[in-house]
Amino acid sequence: MKISLKLLLSTVVVMALALGFSGFYFVNYVFETSLEREVGQAVDESSILSFAFETAVLNVPAVYRVLPDSTVEEIASNLERGGRSTNRLIRIANEQKEILHTSDGFIADEELLQQTWTDTKTYRVIETPDGYYIHTCVAISSLGTILYLETMKDVSDVFTERAMGFSLYRKVTLTMLLLGTVIMHFIASLLTKPIRLLTRATIRMSAGDYAYRARQVSNDELGQLTCAFNDMANALEENIEKLEEENEAKEEFMGAFAHELKTPLTAIIGYADMLRSHKLDEEKSFLSANYIYTEGKRLEAMSFRLLDIIVAKKDEAELSAVRTAEIFQYLQGMFAEENRGMQFAFTYDDDIVFAEVNLIKTVLVNLIDNACKASETGSKVTVRGRKLDTGYRFEVEDEGIGIPPEEQRKITKAFYMVDKSRSRSKNGAGLGLALCEEILKIHHSALTIQSEQGKGSCIGFTLEDNS
Repeated sequence: MKISLKLLLSTVVVMALALGFSGFYFVNYVFETSLEREVGQAVDESSILSFAFETAVLNVPAVYRVLPDSTVEEIASNLERGGRSTNRLIRIANEQKEILHTSDGFIADEELLQQTWTDTKTYRVIETPDGYYIHTCVAISSLGTILYLETMKDVSDVFTERAMGFSLYRKVTLTMLLLGTVIMHFIASLLTKPIRLLTRATIRMSAGDYAYRARQVSNDELGQLTCAFNDMANALEENIEKLEEENEAKEEFMGAFAHELKTPLTAIIGYADMLRSHKLDEEKSFLSANYIYTEGKRLEAMSFRLLDIIVAKKDEAELSAVRTAEIFQYLQGMFAEENRGMQFAFTYDDDIVFAEVNLIKTVLVNLIDNACKASETGSKVTVRGRKLDTGYRFEVEDEGIGIPPEEQRKITKAFYMVDKSRSRSKNGAGLGLALCEEILKIHHSALTIQSEQGKGSCIGFTLEDNS
């Protein structure tokens, strides 16, 4: 069942119960008040008739020691005729509770009479075929004689008004319920609109439309829920896009990896088969074996680089204080002595940085190695280190081929090479910058690239000051 329908039904039930109980209480309260008023009037009228009867008895000639029955009937008849506004119904009984006079239409039984004594005044409400009456009974003492005076007052109008009140209230209740149902249906639809919009959004997103967003139609809790849902959808869409990019990168990685393995393996297998199946002279045998060795070393280097990348992704750096002079002395010893046919220049500010020193050395060695591969023999490669307000900046600058702007975003991907022929000729596999990127991530840093095609590149990174 829809929540709007539940809300509508629960409201209608509450309205029906509230209107029903309040209507019953109100009509019944008016009825009881009116009946109480009529009872009071009936009791007062009974007292007045008792006083009138006693007054009339005082006018009876004194020759009577006992009040004759005929006199009682005469006085009773006078009392009946004395009621001008309504027809009085009275009944008089003697001390033995024998009926002496009964008005026409007085049809009440003698139960109340039998319950009345000289010191009591009683009444009750009775229902007759003609309607409802208030039946009263009171004792009268006249000339030493005890008489009982009963009256009947018609109160059928009070009961008729109650029945009309209930009938009218039922109509009003039904009308209010119908009107309330219509209004509550509109309110329920309005209140549950954000839920319907959220449901529609979830259905669209489950079908693959991750760009769809729920429309916010209020600023209440449901509106805040819609806003939170859209924020969640934005994060989900970003994660999905990231996963798709990672999946695409993995596919490209696998393709490049397979290609990089296929080329040297094909050469190794070919030359090995040539050595195995043909008798070659010493020069050709040396060239074949040398090619097998060279390609094997390239495969070994590529394997080590891949292993380094995997380890860098999983490990956390254990930072320690190290002097930058130590790092630059290591680089000078490695590259200046090897020379590689390049002109190296090392300039740096001596300072203390917090890093995993071996990993940072690996980053700088890869950057210098890439600079050498991208440059012609005899070109200048400059390695700089300078202190900044926010940390320490390392840069490697070359005068090589440069990197096109559209390629700069891709060069940190594994196996990606700007100039594949140049890189392969120098035993490159496109893994160096990918490894650098992973190492710098665990140092909370990243590579920055400034390059102009044909004029060289400057690649660097900054280690934050953690002192």
